[in-house]
Amino acid sequence: MHTPTILLPGRYCNSLTEYSRFVTREVFIGDVPMGGNNPIRIQSMTTTDTMDTIGTVEQSIRMINAGCEYVRITAPSIKEAQNLAEIKKQLRQRGYTVPLVADIHFTPNAAEVAARIVEKVRVNPGNYADKKKFDQIDYTDLQYQGELERIYQKFAPLVKICKEYGTAMRIGTNHGSLSDRIMSRYGDTPQGMVESAMEFMRMCETLNYYNLVISMKSSNPQVMVQAYRLLVETMVAEGMNYPLHLGVTEAGDGEDGRIKSAVGIGTLLEDGLGDTVRVSLTEEPEAEAPVAIALVNRYAERLKAERQKVKGDIKDNTNLSPLTFNLLPSSYSPYEYKKRHTYEANAFIGGHMVPRVVVDLSEANLKDASVLNDAGYIYSPLLDKYNMADQSVDFVFLGDELPSFNLPANLKQLYNYPTWQKLTHKVNCHPVFTLSEYVNANDRSSALNLVRLKPADIDSEEFGLLPFSNSLVFVLETDALHGMADQRLFFFKMEELELEVPVIIKRSYSFETQDSELKTQNLQLQAATDLGALLIDGFGDGIWIDVPSIDIKTITSTAFGILQATRSRISKTEYISCPSCGRTLFDLMVTTQMIRSRTSHLKGLKIGIMGCIVNGPGEMADADYGYVGSGTDKITLYRGKEAVKKNISAANALDELIGIIREDGNWIEPSV
Repeated sequence: MHTPTILLPGRYCNSLTEYSRFVTREVFIGDVPMGGNNPIRIQSMTTTDTMDTIGTVEQSIRMINAGCEYVRITAPSIKEAQNLAEIKKQLRQRGYTVPLVADIHFTPNAAEVAARIVEKVRVNPGNYADKKKFDQIDYTDLQYQGELERIYQKFAPLVKICKEYGTAMRIGTNHGSLSDRIMSRYGDTPQGMVESAMEFMRMCETLNYYNLVISMKSSNPQVMVQAYRLLVETMVAEGMNYPLHLGVTEAGDGEDGRIKSAVGIGTLLEDGLGDTVRVSLTEEPEAEAPVAIALVNRYAERLKAERQKVKGDIKDNTNLSPLTFNLLPSSYSPYEYKKRHTYEANAFIGGHMVPRVVVDLSEANLKDASVLNDAGYIYSPLLDKYNMADQSVDFVFLGDELPSFNLPANLKQLYNYPTWQKLTHKVNCHPVFTLSEYVNANDRSSALNLVRLKPADIDSEEFGLLPFSNSLVFVLETDALHGMADQRLFFFKMEELELEVPVIIKRSYSFETQDSELKTQNLQLQAATDLGALLIDGFGDGIWIDVPSIDIKTITSTAFGILQATRSRISKTEYISCPSCGRTLFDLMVTTQMIRSRTSHLKGLKIGIMGCIVNGPGEMADADYGYVGSGTDKITLYRGKEAVKKNISAANALDELIGIIREDGNWIEPSV
């Protein structure tokens, strides 16, 4: 048995306070190397039947033209593996030299065929020569070692072929497909994911094979981030530095898919981790590359700034000294979620409350009550009342403007301090101070006082003069290039000072593009990265997204989407839908929309929609219900990980699924 490595928490990246890319081993994948000082590579996966040569070639070309630098194709059996040669031949004849990657799950013999043809093979250690039957077995150390030796005998031939043909390999662990052996010893944990990969990596090194790329994927961004961090720390402790393939599995489609992907992938990119990115959307594969490119492009700018700083061309304008690892707050662990402890201000924010949402209406038409519709308060002129939507904001910032209509009684209004002072009626109205204003104020609210500051202010003399009380809430802003790390250091210093003040994280954005769709996508990706990275670590009691050029409805939806993706606040149904591939047995995009149309009102439920049994009960690891392709026109329905109805007709499957939800008491009729 391998002796567990002793880890030093925090050593999963170069720096927690400034951008620094973690340099990994360079791995050659055809003529497009990965890792080292190479750019972060973009990739995606075909959705066609691998035996459909023309369809796969055409789709691959569309993916390449969209920006893919690697194209992955499923090879579920030997015949598909063999046909990779024809697909590769036709691509080369048409002038496309993109490296191909064979996706392997249960079939070592298909992997051995593919490794002689393509530039890279992907194996999943959870189901490559291992067992996944959801059996609970207590392995003795001797039995566990015996299983590893059995796996080694199955795995070694593939490694030897890869060495002979110069083929790279991705060892791709998925949260939902950990083997029974790993589950029995480590449980359904990030540690289990890491150990699953490390076992195969150690086997490769025993065979002197180092052309490896590693991934730790999950449909839960929180689990995914923790697993990658733990993987890096474990690798470093064992003298390894293999490139990282980043991705959130089964992210879904549209806004949800983009936000969920950005929370997971962006959090790791912020810390300088990642050498290739695949965004998994339930959309056409050529739609994935532009999203991945948009995520990655921010870090090309960061890397440029980092290199300029090294040359002494620019100065660090954050005024924050780098945090040494031994100064990490004792309450902080990058490998588990723990919400920062704060007091509860005005029984409304902080403490055990879910994070609050603030939107800025200071530039809106405050003469019309319907302006609140986009903030989740639907006004009925006939009844002269508001109805709350599932995504209704908690604060509206009005600045120096006064509305000419009555606001909902449960919606809190924020005003700049000088304007708040002049209000005649201050019920539900709260001041927003600058740091200087608050320190010198004679008139403060007895309920809530919000103070705007930047991370560097915590080291100022003025901060030391703050009159603390349980009505105080910080609004934390930043204009630093690496704003997430700038704000994170503030939270670390708050922990060191033992300050329990609730904090609303505010980020402001401006986008040069006039394309509204592109602008919306940029907002989703950047805000999900910047705010999601902090929320995943338990930092933040509220979020405030400020983008003057984007409508309030989009900002509201984005804010709640980020909270949903980080599991901080649930406001809608969550769909864990796979991006499709050649194994898929039905049209995932159409089916996902069909299921969404009838279940999207079931707030808080998680529904997995999987194209085949490979991505079935395992990949939708924490879904409440599952809809899984099990044959042509056949669907198997799951309650959790239990198959409750097998091989039913696709025509009746959605009604049957709703019936199961109804039986469990989780169905509510949609409102008219």
